[in-house]
Amino acid sequence: MRKGQYRFVAGFLFAPVALYVVFVIWPYLQTIGYSLTDWKGQSQTFEFVGLDNYKELFEDDVFMGAIWHNILFLVFIPVITILLALFFAFMLNAGGRSRAGGVSGVAGSKFYKVVYFFPQVLSLAILAVLFGAVYRSDGGGMLNGLLMKTGLVDESSPVEWLNEPDMVLWMLMLVVVWHGVGFYLVLFSAAMQSVPRDIYEAALIDGAGRAQSFFRITLPLLWDSVQTAWVYLGIAAMDMFILVSTMTAGEFGGGPDHHSEVMATVMMRNFLIYGKSGYACAMGVVMLLLTLILSVVMLRATRRERIEF
Repeated sequence: MRKGQYRFVAGFLFAPVALYVVFVIWPYLQTIGYSLTDWKGQSQTFEFVGLDNYKELFEDDVFMGAIWHNILFLVFIPVITILLALFFAFMLNAGGRSRAGGVSGVAGSKFYKVVYFFPQVLSLAILAVLFGAVYRSDGGGMLNGLLMKTGLVDESSPVEWLNEPDMVLWMLMLVVVWHGVGFYLVLFSAAMQSVPRDIYEAALIDGAGRAQSFFRITLPLLWDSVQTAWVYLGIAAMDMFILVSTMTAGEFGGGPDHHSEVMATVMMRNFLIYGKSGYACAMGVVMLLLTLILSVVMLRATRRERIEF
């Protein structure tokens, strides 16, 4: 049975590993190499400049501000999305009471699961167009129109949702949270359905309320799923290119006055518009390192003993 097993396994692994090296690892290595040059993007000739691109990078106020914006996204997007998804998943799976007195979801929970998942069906490009209409700074925008109808906003001075420096990041966060809650609700619901109902019913008999059941039973038993969601949302928060470049003002977005810049928009602007491709590659390397570091930190910070049930 064991004869030739290593050749058999190696035969199956060779093709996918080779493809991964060619299309993933090799481009990363090329980017690191170009980041040490003054490559202009179109020219085949370039000179080695060492770490000059990285020195210039950390003296670039726009890029440093973009890093800060990504950190804000990294803090708020996972926390808000996971908390909302956990709350809705708990209510749809264990927030109600059955006729026999046991634990069940709230009335209409199956319908709500489908409705909550609808935003996940839409691509980010479609979301950008959709919320661009919602945030329009005139009476035609849904949000301004609603506020004008209720008298909270004067028709002569609508709110510039995406042009207010203090508001633009929060408006972008709202789009990401609205898009992501449904997916993670389904993820947490699937994990929650594997938890035996007897545990919830025993806690109910002992007098535990919904809040106690959530924090003492649901959250500890779903911790692996929460950890996975945190990493994926953290990676999404480190990108944000599509929404920022599509919804905000400026070349590749970032407006007003760089108040919504993220690392990806600064990198693409330097690569495609300013012709500073080696400098942009240095930004890409920094993005890669920050994403890897933050992923490892998140996994280590949220690690805990596995609870069996």
